[in-house]
Amino acid sequence: MNIFEQLVQDIKLPKMSRIRQKFLRPVLEDVSGVIREQLQREGVLDRIKNGDKVAITAGSRGIENFAAIVRELVTVLKERGAKPFLVPAMGSHGGATAEGQTAVLRCLGITEETVGAKICSTMEVVRIGTTDKGIPVCFDKYAYDADATIVINRIKPHTCFRGSIESGLAKMIAIGLGKQIGAEMCHATGLSNMSARVEEIARVAIEKSNIAFGIGIIENAYDETSRIVAIPRQKIIDEEPEFLIEAKENLPQMLLGKCDVLVVDEIGKNISGTGMDPNIVKRFTSEAIVCRPLAQRIVVLDLTKETHGNATGIGLADICTRRLYEKIDFYESYPNSLTSRVLMSVKIPMVMDNDRQAMKAAVKACFDIDYDDVRIMRIKNTLKLEEIHISENLLDEAMKNPRIEILSVPKEMAFDENGNLFN
Repeated sequence: MNIFEQLVQDIKLPKMSRIRQKFLRPVLEDVSGVIREQLQREGVLDRIKNGDKVAITAGSRGIENFAAIVRELVTVLKERGAKPFLVPAMGSHGGATAEGQTAVLRCLGITEETVGAKICSTMEVVRIGTTDKGIPVCFDKYAYDADATIVINRIKPHTCFRGSIESGLAKMIAIGLGKQIGAEMCHATGLSNMSARVEEIARVAIEKSNIAFGIGIIENAYDETSRIVAIPRQKIIDEEPEFLIEAKENLPQMLLGKCDVLVVDEIGKNISGTGMDPNIVKRFTSEAIVCRPLAQRIVVLDLTKETHGNATGIGLADICTRRLYEKIDFYESYPNSLTSRVLMSVKIPMVMDNDRQAMKAAVKACFDIDYDDVRIMRIKNTLKLEEIHISENLLDEAMKNPRIEILSVPKEMAFDENGNLFN
């Protein structure tokens, strides 16, 4: 028995019950039909002519129906005689390399075969203007050389800053198409200024570039497409804040007030820009956002396969497993944090040998609790919050909530011979 096992040997983990959280569920059924309908909006396709080379942005997030949305857009553009292609638009993600960004898209199911258009990836940019405050405005070279650019992104609350514009079309323009240098320019003055800075850069980019229109995607609490809207170029900055409000109303959440320990099975860049969504776990890498904590301690057990070793967000955890630690690729993880200047997101937490030891260590590290009455919540990741596990001492609170359904009686957590949880 090593020293860590000795320190936590007297801590008994509680029995856990599986529950279902119920959220509002507006769902868009006919994605292709809505795309075609939205593309008929005045001022949308007007700038696309026969023979035009058209760049379409593709970011680094896992977005439901994204391949289908791009494929339908590509089909419509080809029907007009245009020549569409994709450009990875993800700032410094993918290790800040052209090959890395193409690999990110491949892992998200975005390939020439799935969307019907080739992918042209580069980190080279063209300086197209300067803001009133002297900030250079950069634009992906392949997109710059095209006749038109179409910006696509999910509109949602950002994980590190607040404002009328957060994560969406304007950010895709300022940071995504700006590549690594654009991301660095946006982050240079800190996260408290990010919303205004993104808007400022996006305004200039829209004025000076070939951007034709944007397609905004809103998802519900179940990570499903709830709305798709095409926005003419001149209306992107004005209309996006309205859709951000709608996206915030759709955000999933933990319906129980708080716990002592939150266990997150997996984090990754395909889950959130910060690995696990701070809006869910209520812990942020930036002092620009202050909120009531959900848990005293956060434990992270693993990285997703799709994140390719990028452990951005691990700094939000107090404890992780050795399994996770050994999967970290620092060349994938560090460029984004150096660019954004948010080093907190990649700090390494305490590393424990296995799942059981990590959870016990988290309990041990809590303040003012009865070790025999510890409150634990466990989630798969911050996108999958419909079914979660809670310790049996949270059941009374759960049963009083009409939006929670109890799915199982309390059971001991099952570990294998290595001390890791059975799926």
